[in-house]
Amino acid sequence: MPDVRLASPQGKWILLTTVLGSSMALLDSTVVNVALPRIGRDLDADLAALQWTVNAYLLTLAGLILLGGSLGDHYGRRKVFVVGVVWFAVASLLCGIAPNAGVLVAARALQGVGGALLTPGSLALIQASFHPEDRGRAVGLWSGFGGMGAAVGPFLGGWLVDGPGWRWVFLLNVPLAVVCVPVALRHVPESDGRPVRSGASGSTAGSPAESVTGSGAGSGAGRPHERFDVLGAFLGALSLALVTYALIEARSGPVGVVTGAAVAGLVAGFAFVAVERRHPDPMLPLDIFASRQFTAVNLVTLCVYAAFGGFFFLSAVQLQVVAGWSALGAGTALLPTTVLMLLLSARSGELAEHIGPRIPLTVGPLLCAAGMLLMLRVGPGASYATDVLPAVLVLGFGMVALVAPLTATVLASVDVTRAGVASGVNNAAARAAGLVAVAALPLLTGMSSEAYRSATAFDDAFQRAMVLCAGVLVVGAVVAFTTVRRPAPDCRRPECRTHGSVLAPPLEGERTKRRLA
Repeated sequence: MPDVRLASPQGKWILLTTVLGSSMALLDSTVVNVALPRIGRDLDADLAALQWTVNAYLLTLAGLILLGGSLGDHYGRRKVFVVGVVWFAVASLLCGIAPNAGVLVAARALQGVGGALLTPGSLALIQASFHPEDRGRAVGLWSGFGGMGAAVGPFLGGWLVDGPGWRWVFLLNVPLAVVCVPVALRHVPESDGRPVRSGASGSTAGSPAESVTGSGAGSGAGRPHERFDVLGAFLGALSLALVTYALIEARSGPVGVVTGAAVAGLVAGFAFVAVERRHPDPMLPLDIFASRQFTAVNLVTLCVYAAFGGFFFLSAVQLQVVAGWSALGAGTALLPTTVLMLLLSARSGELAEHIGPRIPLTVGPLLCAAGMLLMLRVGPGASYATDVLPAVLVLGFGMVALVAPLTATVLASVDVTRAGVASGVNNAAARAAGLVAVAALPLLTGMSSEAYRSATAFDDAFQRAMVLCAGVLVVGAVVAFTTVRRPAPDCRRPECRTHGSVLAPPLEGERTKRRLA
């Protein structure tokens, strides 16, 4: 049993390591959107290149995050976490020195691979290292500090873009990694899916029951993967990549190539399902969708995070290109959404436990839809106090209402031994939804490849996009109202109570003991 206490020096070092690692990924997920207009001008990139700058990262992250958790279970969580941090830092360095848009997009894809290794690994290290009595508090601190990093991200990113330049948005990850890696190697005990004696602490770290997003997916929780589902991961990522390519290039690409990519993407998707159905230890166990509640909540997740992905991709550009704000002003303008989530997400979760998830998961998307419709007021010469802040506040309260109940309902809808893989699937679904939204919205709104260079053209497309995003959120609310039911009283409850990321729901780990409401 892991026995590191949170108050001990080693416990504080472990917490610092995991916060630094996860903050790298959280910072990049929130600051890159703010830098897009400047990146486009400096690299002479069209809108498609800016879409790929966002989507290349989301593509590899969404496609590999489930596999990343199982690699840690098999090879050692600290080892895979450190590899992920180093990988992410090297890819960030490549982003920072990229001479053109093509190199930047390739480096962003590499960043996503590193993120798929370190994101589940940071939580796995906490669950495998801390004493059970301290684990909940450690997860709460990890989540809270990570959320603070997400909140600082847009402000810091805007300051860097306006000051030293957009390249420092990526280069900032290098010194974080330089601090994180030595601390991890010196102070964090190694653990995997089997009991391992830690020489540093003289204690057993990492019971079979404490694995994250991947362990226990196929044939019972608590056992490390014997056969990695590499083919499944490849086909899933390939399907997303081809569909994304077809959506982005549909505006100006050759019709035959675009059609071929779309068809090939669908074929790869069907092949992915077939492989997962037959694999002895699948990355995505399809029988988990036998739970109607789990399927319904993931449909809500797809709707909600598709709208969020499109909103945060376009709104930072709207504020700079159309409203004429600086990158710092645009990044800071969206900060209230994260602050509200940090302050109120825990209370929202408690409320949902008392009244059930149906009302929060219905009201939350509707509030978010109203917030996006209020963004229709944002145009040339927009005022923050009268035009932007009301929209951002309504959106933030909507996110507060739905994110924590959504996570709790996902965990409650499956057997407690499959909580980790259920959380991983939900997290991957959210990122895939954002990926498709960023690819599809410019196409659906008639945005040209040079639209972000014209305030009038971009404003017209942004207005249509906000209406579409609001409509998708309304669909999510209807799905929640008609399908979500109150979970059983002895179901799994989330350890992560405080949440600040606006682009994906929190990850949760496996536990074998039920936690009563």
